[in-house]
Order: sequence, then structure tokens, then C-alpha cells
Amino acid sequence: MTWKCPKCGREFKKQNQDHYCVKPQNIDEYIALQDEKYQPMLKEVRMVLQKALPEAEERISWSMPTYWKGRNIIHFAASKKHLGIYPGDEAAAEFAEELSGFSVSKGTIRFPYDRPLPAELIERIARWCYEKYAK
Repeated sequence: MTWKCPKCGREFKKQNQDHYCVKPQNIDEYIALQDEKYQPMLKEVRMVLQKALPEAEERISWSMPTYWKGRNIIHFAASKKHLGIYPGDEAAAEFAEELSGFSVSKGTIRFPYDRPLPAELIERIARWCYEKYAK
């Protein structure tokens, strides 16, 4: 039995499958498309990344908000149970000790919605990524 999204008509195996009916064109659209309960934390991480990466361009890449300077520097995205940031494997390893209280795997760092966002740590990770990857 399949489920058909009433908005876009796509069919899925699971009922009410999460997906993007419409791909957001910018970060404002991305945030607006998310569940209202996740939007405050998404806006907060965006502000942190804007402060940390003033020279980077905001764009959507891989359907996620992305900071770009000659290449992708760092991404973030909403999930059901956490806000994810995607700085890559090297950054996750570099900050492993400070991230020990969070779920981290394969360059993904998961920040649960029910805990305060570690803004200063995210800012330092973003700056590290910029120094490492920006062209």
C-alpha cells in the first residue's frame, strides 16, 4: 500500500512520509517550510553562522541551507528530533572532545531541540571550516 502526498502527488511506501514538495530557493524559504516548533532554533543557528561566516554566501545545496565560499563550507537542516549541522568528518573529529555530549557521526552533528543551542561552539566549528575549506 502506498501513500500519495496531497500537495505534490508523489507516492511513498510510508504514510505521511517526510519530503520536500517544493524545493526551497533560499534559506528564508527553507525555514518557512519547516514545522513552526523548529523555526526558532533554525533561525538561531542561521544567525550564528551569519556572524561566524560574513564572507560566505548563503545558498541551498543538497536541499539544505548552506554557507559557500568557492565550495560548500557548512550546512544545517531540520530533522524530527534534532537540528543537524554538517561540517564534514574532519571538523567533527577536530571538535570531538567538545561534542562528546552530542550525537556525532560521519560529519554530522545533531543538536536536540530540547537543549539550548551551543552557539559559541557552532561558531568556532564554522570558522574552522571556513579556514579549512574556503577558496
